Amino acid sequence: MKKSLYLLFLFSTLTSFVLGTLMGQYYPQIRSRLRSTINRWDNTERMVWPDAFSEVRIPSSADGTKQHAYFLKAVSGLPKPLVVSLHSWSGDYSQNDALANLAAGEGWNYIHPDFRGPNWIADSCLSDRVISDIDDAIQYAIDNGNVDLSNVFVVGASGGGYATLGAYLKTRHQVKAFLSWVPISDLVAWYHQSKHRESKYAQDILKCTSGGTFLNENEAKSRSPLFWDVPERPKGRLEIYAGINDGYTGSVPISHSILFFNHVARQLGNQDDLVEQNDIIGLLTRGLDERNDLGMLGTRNTYYRREIDSLLLVIFQGSHEMLPEYCFERIKMIAEQGASLELPKCKTGTVTNFETGDVYLIK
Repeated sequence: MKKSLYLLFLFSTLTSFVLGTLMGQYYPQIRSRLRSTINRWDNTERMVWPDAFSEVRIPSSADGTKQHAYFLKAVSGLPKPLVVSLHSWSGDYSQNDALANLAAGEGWNYIHPDFRGPNWIADSCLSDRVISDIDDAIQYAIDNGNVDLSNVFVVGASGGGYATLGAYLKTRHQVKAFLSWVPISDLVAWYHQSKHRESKYAQDILKCTSGGTFLNENEAKSRSPLFWDVPERPKGRLEIYAGINDGYTGSVPISHSILFFNHVARQLGNQDDLVEQNDIIGLLTRGLDERNDLGMLGTRNTYYRREIDSLLLVIFQGSHEMLPEYCFERIKMIAEQGASLELPKCKTGTVTNFETGDVYLIK
């Protein structure tokens, strides 16, 4: 009996030691994989799209390949707005998109393009082919939909927000508004931030810029909107939204949004209207108080708001997320009345956290 207990004790001790050693060695990889699994915005599984949406193939004007997209044509006799919704960093055209049903509910045109799929190959990560594919998708929707050309909207969150910034700077189409939520603007900075967090996104950036071997900073900057020239006359209004806790509880620090706003403002000649250094420090350290005089985003308070002509930055109470119901209400307001200084109150609906996948009810 004593021998059996001793052997059991020895086996348990050895097993615990081995498991502890393995966890110590592989925990960073396991943690990164678990994060990728629970991140709705990083979910690569195909969703079941409603029958009203057609899967289409769009010939690329860049290289002739066929780009997949989900497309919805407005059925009304009158031309309707077009929503061009851009997938997240690791997603593709089949990724779940909360804006799809909202657009369908309004009877609008909608397209969800692939633009070279997940951002871990050289053809993705805001390559010239990505911009060309987004433009091709817009043109396809215009040619095959029932589109009000004065009301074209480009929108995305996280990696989709990153692509939205790229489209803002380089699209050939006239767009009413670009709405970029929690975007990446600087791949060099995000590589180091992701590497520090032991996140898979650091390796994705290496794959995009050097085939996975090292950080090619020149290549990374060439794919970073923060380092691109701003056209003298941008093709539309830009609104940037970021949750103040992103970078703490989310994967993209709000510095990406703030610095891009300043980059655009500076190049458009608004040097005196930049987000000031003291405000940047206060936002990054979460040292600013919530304010109730800057408008609400659904049920969320706003910490900071800066607007110059057709450029808007809003830092709200939240993390790495889009607020789909609010976002669509904002698009409707701009479509109906043009850009307004007053933020709309959101109707009852849902709020999606793109970091955890949680969906909340707005009342």
